[in-house]
Amino acid sequence: MPHKITLTGSATGPLREYDRYVAFDMREKGSPSAPKGLKKSTFISYTVFVAKKAFNKTGLTKKSIMHEKILIQGEPTLDIPIDECPGEIGVICFQITVLPNKNDKEKNESDAKKEPKKEASGPSQEQKNTESNKQVEEQAPVSQPVAKEDEKAETVQSEVKETPVQEKKTEPQKKDMPNQPKGTQDLLSFDDIIVPEEFLKTRPNPEKTQKVIDFVKRTGRLDEPLTIEKGSKILKDGYRRYIVAKTVKMDRVPVVYEYQK
Repeated sequence: MPHKITLTGSATGPLREYDRYVAFDMREKGSPSAPKGLKKSTFISYTVFVAKKAFNKTGLTKKSIMHEKILIQGEPTLDIPIDECPGEIGVICFQITVLPNKNDKEKNESDAKKEPKKEASGPSQEQKNTESNKQVEEQAPVSQPVAKEDEKAETVQSEVKETPVQEKKTEPQKKDMPNQPKGTQDLLSFDDIIVPEEFLKTRPNPEKTQKVIDFVKRTGRLDEPLTIEKGSKILKDGYRRYIVAKTVKMDRVPVVYEYQK
């Protein structure tokens, strides 16, 4: 019988593209309780490998995969090199499904209930509006064009104010980082990174950690950026690479930002 594995959640790192497949990292938390006498389970990091055809059918993109909740069904593997599989366990994906958001379901149901009521009350409201418009035209016909011009001016000003904000959000993604791993958004001081206690209680695989150390000594850089929460600078993924950076005494490390929800 082949080994089967099912994962649910969002990607914790950027999407990596290869010739015929794509890869991304996920993480799942173990059960909060354990039988008496046994230690509690900890976080396990996975690297998922998906064929490009199957991935394209989902409609996911490099940006949306870190925010959409997905379901992965496949088989675990331990034979993939660390350069392609930074997670503790590799997963060969047979099926990938985008799970619906609960908030979207509730909105669609509420909108469907409200539509019939609006259609039933529509004619009476239109009649009231036409009568009120006639009264306004008889009393002050000159003031209406001025109000319309003011509304147009307000909409133009609101559009001008909104465009700079959108441009500022996209600027950090366009940074070019020479001699840094693919997907790097910024270089952060090692001392500024905050490591959660749940990471400090774990011990990454020593063999994989040594391979990353050898890779850094050979290339002068990490094989993949660390995932950091924007603003708080809390480490979200890449604890093994954090340990490697500490071991080789790196002053600054490449990071990818995960925005607070």
